[in-house]
Amino acid sequence: MAAPADTARRTDAGRARRSERAPSGGWRTIAAKELADHITSSRFFVLLLIVTVAAIVPMYFISSDISASAPQLAGQPALFLALFVVGSPSLGNVAVVSFAALLVPLVGIAFGFDGINSERSQGTLSRLLAQPIHRDDVINGKFTAGIAVIAVMITTLVVVVAGLGMIRLGIIPSPEEIARIVVWAGATVLYASFWLAFALLLSTVMRGTASAALVGFGTWLGLLLFGQFLLPLFANFLFPLDKANANAYLASTTAQATFMRISPSTLYGDIITAVLNPNTKTVLGVGNLGQYVSSQQQVPGLLSLDQSILLVWPQIVALVAVTVVLFALAYVLFLRQEVRA
Repeated sequence: MAAPADTARRTDAGRARRSERAPSGGWRTIAAKELADHITSSRFFVLLLIVTVAAIVPMYFISSDISASAPQLAGQPALFLALFVVGSPSLGNVAVVSFAALLVPLVGIAFGFDGINSERSQGTLSRLLAQPIHRDDVINGKFTAGIAVIAVMITTLVVVVAGLGMIRLGIIPSPEEIARIVVWAGATVLYASFWLAFALLLSTVMRGTASAALVGFGTWLGLLLFGQFLLPLFANFLFPLDKANANAYLASTTAQATFMRISPSTLYGDIITAVLNPNTKTVLGVGNLGQYVSSQQQVPGLLSLDQSILLVWPQIVALVAVTVVLFALAYVLFLRQEVRA
C-alpha cells in the first residue's frame, strides 16, 4: 500500500515543479509587445515615410522615361524590373535599389540600438526578468520583433512601389518578375537584420542609449563615406600585388576579391545584382534605360530565378552567417551580464 502513496506524492511533486517552470513561449509575448510598441511609435512612421519617399521619387522619374520610350520598348524582357534597377538621368541615374541599400542599415540600427540598454536605464529589465520567463526570451523576443517590423516596412515599400509602377506604366509583371521582387525584398530584410543584430550587440554592451546610437549610426556613416576607399587599401596592404610574377599577381587579385566580400554591403549588392538583373553581364545601376535594354537584348537567354539564386548562394550564406554571429555574440553577452534591481 505504501508504493501507490509514494507514487502519488512523486506525481504531485512533479506537477508542482512543472507548474513552476517558465513558459516556453515567453519570447512570443515579448516579441508581440515589442512589435506593437514599434508599429505605434513615431519612429516607425518617420522611417517608413523617409524610405517610401526615397523609393517613390526615383521610381516616378524612371517610369516617366519608360512611358516616353514605350514604342521602342514594347516586348522587351524584364522591363518591369527596370523600375527598381535603372536610374533616371534626372536624378543622376540613382535607382530604387540604391536608395534601399543606402537607408536599410539606418532602419536596422534605429530599431535595435536601444533594445536592451533602454530597459536597463529605465529600471524595467529587472522587473521583466522577474516574470516567469527564461532570460534569453528577452533578447530573442526583441530581435524577432525587430525583424518583424522591418519586414512590415520593406513589404509596404515594395507593394507601394510596384503598385504605383503598374499604374503609371500599365504593365502587369510576369510571375518571374514578381518572384524576383519577392526574393529581393527577402534579401533586403536579411541585410537589415544584420544591422539590427549589430545594433542589438551595441545595446547589450553599452549602458547608454545615446552612446549606442552614436556608435551605430557613426559606423553606418563611416562605411558609407569611407568603406569603398578603406577596404581596397586594407586589401592591397594585406595582399600586395606583384605584377612581375603572374601567378603571384593572380593569387593576390583573388585574395583581394575574397577579402572585399567581408563587407555586408558588398554581399547585399551582389545578391540584388543577380536577383533583379537576369543578365549577369550588366552591373547594377546601369547608366540609363537605353543601356539596360540593349544589354538585355545582347543575351540570347536570360537567367532563370533559380540560376540567379544559385549564382549568389555563397553571398546569401555569408550574409546569414555574419548576422547569426553578431546575434550570438549579443545573446551570450546578455546572458552573462548581471542585472540589478
